[in-house]
Amino acid sequence: MSESEEKDGTQGEAITAEGLAELQEELARMEGPDREAMAERLKVARALGDLKENAEYHIAKEDQAHLETRIKRARERLNRAVVVDPGSDEADLFSFGRSARITDAEGRAYEWKLVGSTEADLSRGMLSVESPIGIALRGTRAGEEVTIETPAGSRRYRVEEIL
Repeated sequence: MSESEEKDGTQGEAITAEGLAELQEELARMEGPDREAMAERLKVARALGDLKENAEYHIAKEDQAHLETRIKRARERLNRAVVVDPGSDEADLFSFGRSARITDAEGRAYEWKLVGSTEADLSRGMLSVESPIGIALRGTRAGEEVTIETPAGSRRYRVEEIL
């Protein structure tokens, strides 16, 4: 059994230390202020009268169910989370938890950090290690190029610098 497997045999979810902290903050916000605001919203909606025909109440109950589902999912992610430290071994490799400056064939520059799939957010420069681009770039060194076949054709990326 590997380090990232739990006692019940299920795989852990690779996450960076920063990603874990963000997940913990999000969960604390949802379980604290967001739940309190939802309780107040339900209290106000109940005061509006007959619950059978009270649209505000039904909408608030539905929103409460969505919030509780998000909390449950965040707790599950937290329980499965396995923090992966990029460490100092082979610091010249673009690997999980590391950032790199990348250029594509058209000369566009990107700064991406390889992260777990649940942390991925390209608008913030967080590239999933499980994405086709992440898979192709993982383990490359500065100066190396990779070509990725996509439905739109081949795409070429070059690792300019490991940050």
